[in-house]
This record gives sequence, C-alpha cells and structure tokens, in this order.
Amino acid sequence: MKEFNKKIVLEDGEEYYGYGFGANKEAVCEIVFNTSMVGYQEIVSDPSYTYQMVVMTYPLMGNYGVTDDDYETKQPTIGGMIVREYNDLPSNFRYTKTLSEYLEENDIPGIAGIDTRKLTRSIREKGSRKVIITDINTSKQKALKKLKETDIPKDAVAKVSCKKKWYSRTANHKYNIVAVDCGIKLNIVRSLNKRGCNVTVVPYNTTAKEIIDLKPDGIFLSNGPGDPEDVKEVIKLVKDLRGKYPIFGICLGHQMISLAYGAKTYKLKFGHRGGNHPVLNLETGKIEITSQNHSYAVDEKSLAKTGLTVTHKNILDDTIEGVECKKDKVFCVQYHPESAPGPQDSGYLFDKFISLLNN
Repeated sequence: MKEFNKKIVLEDGEEYYGYGFGANKEAVCEIVFNTSMVGYQEIVSDPSYTYQMVVMTYPLMGNYGVTDDDYETKQPTIGGMIVREYNDLPSNFRYTKTLSEYLEENDIPGIAGIDTRKLTRSIREKGSRKVIITDINTSKQKALKKLKETDIPKDAVAKVSCKKKWYSRTANHKYNIVAVDCGIKLNIVRSLNKRGCNVTVVPYNTTAKEIIDLKPDGIFLSNGPGDPEDVKEVIKLVKDLRGKYPIFGICLGHQMISLAYGAKTYKLKFGHRGGNHPVLNLETGKIEITSQNHSYAVDEKSLAKTGLTVTHKNILDDTIEGVECKKDKVFCVQYHPESAPGPQDSGYLFDKFISLLNN
C-alpha cells in the first residue's frame, strides 16, 4: 500500500491522513463541504470559496479533467480540496489538463484518500472550523499551534473583485447592465448576455456616482466570499441606488441587499453548498432544486420593518432564500440560478430581471 504523505488537522485536534495532489504546500483555511456530484471545476474556480478548503462528498474527483471553457473565474482563489478518490487519468475528449495540474499551476493544495463521509459528519455535528493541510511528518502539536496563530483574513471580497471595470458585450443588445463584482461567476455574465444585455463589470468599491455615469438600465450584485457585513461599500451602494434602478442580487448580493434595507445576517453552522437544495417559491407554491454556496443567512425576524417581502424559503432548514421590494424593483435570492452544471429550475429569475428592465 502506498504510504500517506499528507494530512489535515482540524483546530479541535481531529487528524485525517491522505495523499497530496495539486500544489505541494501548507495552507490554513476554513473547512466546508459540498454535496455536488459533478462540477468540481466550477467549484474550484468559484471565487466564493476564497480562504476555504472544500470537502467533496461525492467520492470520485478528477475523472473528466478540466476544460478551457468551464471556468467560473480566470484566477481561482479556493484554499484547497479534500476528496475521497482522485483520478489523474481523465476520460473526456474536451479536457485540456488534469485537475491536479490545474491546482498546481494556481498554487492550490489537494489531498485524496480521506474518509470524507466521516469528515463531513464531523463538520455537520461540530460546524465549520479552521483546518491545516500539511506534511505527514508535521506533529499535531505544531499543526495546532499554526492553526491557533493563523487568522482567516477578512478581505475576501477585496481579494477577488476586479481592479478595473471590464465589458462583456453581445450582438443586438437591448439593455446595459452594471454588475458589481464581489467575486462574480462568469456564467452569471453569460446568462445576462444571452438575454440581450451588455454587461459592464465594476469593482466592489465603485461609487454610486460612477455607476450613474455609466447610464445603466439595471444593477446586478454578484455572489462572493466572506461575511456580508464586511462589505460596507456595497451595502452603502444599495442604499444610494435603490429605487433608481431595478436591482437583482445573488448569494452575497442577496445578503448585502437585505443588510442595506435594515435586516440582519448570521453565520450558519456549516452553510449550504451543493446542487441539490430544495427551495419553496412562496409566490407559486413550486419547489425548485437549487445550487447553493454560502455560510451566512438573513435573519427572518429582522425583516419585519424593512419593506422587504420573503419570496423563497429553504425546505430543509426554513432559512430565507429570497426577498423582494416591489416598490423599488429590487429582488434577490440566496442560491444560484446560473448554476453550471446544475439544476436549471431557477433560470426564470434572470427573465424576471429583464421584465423589470422592460417596465
């Protein structure tokens, strides 16, 4: 049997041994898990996983490699990947490199051979916490010391947001959308392009005046990593622009819109991550299977005097999944209607945004 060469140590002292792939480096992150069966490339390249190490509950990863067309960002910032079984011989005519090669190129560590079922149960029972991936010969005491001395940074949105505005245009466009980049996934931009929108993507700290000068028809607030309360620039932006333009927010965008209207957010025990979360649409009574990736949620009680109406709820834990202010033409959801690959149940939300632009 091949000898283990890497291990992970959690801040409560749990240890798991495995085999390294990707970058050969040590890293301290927050540990989370994702229940998706496919889409590891999109997960690895999703900016929302900044400073997080992701446990994949599906047992086999790497079997179809990575392709040039399926990235969600050009520069991945995920902290690391933990899998049960890693396949370094992909079977896919589209693949251009292996998952390990992609991680190595971007200085991201991975570890395979872990009992991911046991590890996931630990996260569910004890919650997300700090983890270190390190060499097998690192003592537990030394690993715990590094975990104690290392803080997870609070600058996640500043790290992943673009530094200058950029454009994504489409033929015969009807609308001009300004998308505030807090860690935007590229498939969001593609989804807007498909619906006749030219998209100007701007940094998270762009001012209201700078956006007004771009003469948009609507504003989009993107997903992104970290605590929404840390992104005070975007919360202020929503306060300045609500009622002036239709505004649509996804994930972190949903949380920041809620905060701007006076609601509160809180951190979930282990978050929602994966492409199989059932959400009830309170307006239609239909259940949507959704793709999610977040650690924070909006507190329902705090919505009472905000002017926001709850539109969607999570069936599994009753958390808020969508709110709306019809008067201001502002709405948002906690999940990802642009999920790729993933459930397509919620694509109508982009059409709803377009209908607000029409009106």
